[in-house]
Order: sequence, then C-alpha cells, then structure tokens
Amino acid sequence: MTTQELVAQIRKKKSFLCIGLDVDLNKIPSHLLADEDPIFAFNKTIIDATHHLCVAYKPNTAFYEAYGLKGWQSLEKTINYLNTNYPEIYTIADAKRGDIGNTSTMYAKAFLEDLAFDSVTVAPYMGKDSIEPFLAFKNKHTIMLALTSNKGAFDFQTKKIDDIELYKHVLETSKSWQNSENLMYVVGATKAEYFKEIRKIVPNSFLLVPGVGAQGGSLQDVCKYGLSENIGLLINSSRGIIYASNNTDFAEKAAEKAKELQLQMTMFL
Repeated sequence: MTTQELVAQIRKKKSFLCIGLDVDLNKIPSHLLADEDPIFAFNKTIIDATHHLCVAYKPNTAFYEAYGLKGWQSLEKTINYLNTNYPEIYTIADAKRGDIGNTSTMYAKAFLEDLAFDSVTVAPYMGKDSIEPFLAFKNKHTIMLALTSNKGAFDFQTKKIDDIELYKHVLETSKSWQNSENLMYVVGATKAEYFKEIRKIVPNSFLLVPGVGAQGGSLQDVCKYGLSENIGLLINSSRGIIYASNNTDFAEKAAEKAKELQLQMTMFL
C-alpha cells in the first residue's frame, strides 16, 4: 500500500486508528479456547467488529512466536484474512527486526513478501546496511524505532552526542538512506513533548504512535504536536481495545472503545 492510499483511507474513514492484535491466551474470552485456533478466532472477531473504525492492524509477532508453529500459523491466517477481506486496511508486522544485511533481507522477505504485510517495524541500532534491505520493497514501508514509550527509552535514546540527543541523530541519519521515502517512525505517545522537535526533522513522515490508552499517552497532546499536512499519524491502541471485555460481548466492547478513539480523531481531520 502506498502512502497516498493510506492517507485516502484515513480521510475516508475519518480515522487514523491502528489496532494492535497482541493476543494472550490468558486474556481472551475462555469460550474461545475450545476453538481449533483460538488466536485466529479472537482476531477474526475483533477485525470484523472494528475494521470500519480503524485504518490499520498491528500484530506484535512476539505474541504469536510464543506459541510456536501454531502461533505462526495463526499469524499467517490473520494476515491472509485481512488481505482477502479488508484489502484497504494497512497492515503492520510489529517484529522489531534488524540484523546484518543478508539476514535483514530474509526478515524482509518473510514479512513483506511471504506474509504480505504492508510494513514491518525495525530496530536501527545496526545502522544503514541493516535497514536498507527492508526499504528496497516497492509500495512497502519500514517503520523504524525512533523514540519509544517505555521507561528504558531514557537509557540511550535521549542521551546527547555532540550536544544532540541520540534519537535525533537516528532520525537525521536515516533520511540519507536509499529509499528513505519508504520510512516511517515509531514515536511513543508518552513522549508527546518531543513531537515538536521530531517534526522539525521529519515533517512529513508517518509516525506510528503506541502508548495511547493503557500506557497513559494523550491523543490530544500527540495530535497537537505530531499532525502533518497529510495527517502523518497512526495512533495504536492494543489492550485498551481488544481486552475491553473478556466475556462473550468482547467484540462489541472492543468496537465501543475503538469508536471512542475514532470519534476523538474526527476533530483533527
């Protein structure tokens, strides 16, 4: 999916909501555990109930890899279901990969080619030759960690080098990489005060923003400093939506929570 197609969906749906599909079998409704594939059954029901309210879904691959082969099969069924039934939805493999060049190429093929996600998250620590293999895929995006929402972000990301914070070096350097127009960036909602500075470096890039909802991030603060001419934001909510209920009404309650966020987003469109 191109950036222009994503923007068109945002304007059509009046939403820049991304829903994280982070499935924990200890948290899903117990009646689903009797299903042959409870992870996919949960995802399918959530997707069918919320697809009209969001523009993206983001499975965090750790929640699938933890269940071995069956978990990976559930992930494959989920992305196939999305691509077949809701091809207008933008898909993100939240895998946070990053390795030497030939290994990164294989990671990129796995998520962008074999599973056919629209994008994949990556870690920039190994630099240019670990990220460019992901950027080589046409009409696909690479979403690079820039400033994350966890407390440990302050261990490295905000430390200064030559009087400039490391995350700013990362953002600035990444703009020089081949096919950098295919880059998006992860910026945590709990770091809303940094968005103004980030927009000085990447004024038009899309930012994937986790941390709204369960982690305490403010949608209003993020939009105040993070919106661009083409919206430029994907606001992710995972637990706050998909675990709104663990009873048989879980899909209905998830849709209600998604609707609350979507309605808040209309005032910024």
